[in-house]
Amino acid sequence: MVADVESAALMRRSSQRLAAARDVARRLLSDPYTVAGLSIYVVFIVVALFADVLATHDPTEILFRANGRVAANRPLGEGFILGTTNLGRDIYSQLVYGSRSALMVGLTAAVFVVAIGTLTGLLSGYFGGFVDAAIMRLADIALAIPFLPFVIVLAAFLRPSTWNVVIAVALLLWPNTARVIRSQVLTVRERAYVEAARVTGASEARILFVHVAPNILPLSFLYGSIAIGWAILTEAAVSFVGFGDPSRISWGFMLQDAFVSQALSRGSWHWFLPPGFCIVLVVVAGFFLSRGAEEVLFPKLRS
Repeated sequence: MVADVESAALMRRSSQRLAAARDVARRLLSDPYTVAGLSIYVVFIVVALFADVLATHDPTEILFRANGRVAANRPLGEGFILGTTNLGRDIYSQLVYGSRSALMVGLTAAVFVVAIGTLTGLLSGYFGGFVDAAIMRLADIALAIPFLPFVIVLAAFLRPSTWNVVIAVALLLWPNTARVIRSQVLTVRERAYVEAARVTGASEARILFVHVAPNILPLSFLYGSIAIGWAILTEAAVSFVGFGDPSRISWGFMLQDAFVSQALSRGSWHWFLPPGFCIVLVVVAGFFLSRGAEEVLFPKLRS
């Protein structure tokens, strides 16, 4: 009998959550910030998926002119959409393939940040006591570590790789998500339906992941969108200072290559402006998504 009551209550809450999710999705899609952020991400995802089709050349191929000379430092046009580098590589093709590295790093890091931050925030807020104190002290330590130097040191001890960026972002950004999730769990665990589940004999794990977790997942996705921009920006910075993966074309690698080749002093703006603009766009898209989600999740912010 108790199990039937709990099952019926769970079904009612599931239908309510589904209706609430549809309402949130409708409000998100009606928000201009969210639409702008999603549109930017969709464009870059399409470019990354169809990079083989959109690129005109192999991004690492050294191209030659009709007279047999290396097509180095070619301006816009002349058969090259964005010109060529000082080694005769097509800049447009590097830009297109760079979107794959950016999204791979951004999405992977965001998944790790959301997973670690959400789990630790749930455990900290729900159990409290020693668990809460231990997790929050770990969060304080992670927040105290300088971000970019940590990534550089990690790349120095390990071989340069985009996974170093993913690991660093996951290790240092999870406290931001965990703190917010913890504060939300502190209020959710005191609500009537959680207490009702506890009275009916539901286990702590069931209460935590069935009754509490669904109410804080929107906040997790919100901080995941922010982590995407942070990860892409970090990868670009690490690649720019020479600690990125040398075997992978990325926007940060393009900026570092342009800097070393003194593209700015030669006025080769078509080399360094496109990757910089793409980095800015992706980071701004994450901000737009978080801004739109904040106004939906916290209606008081609209005023």
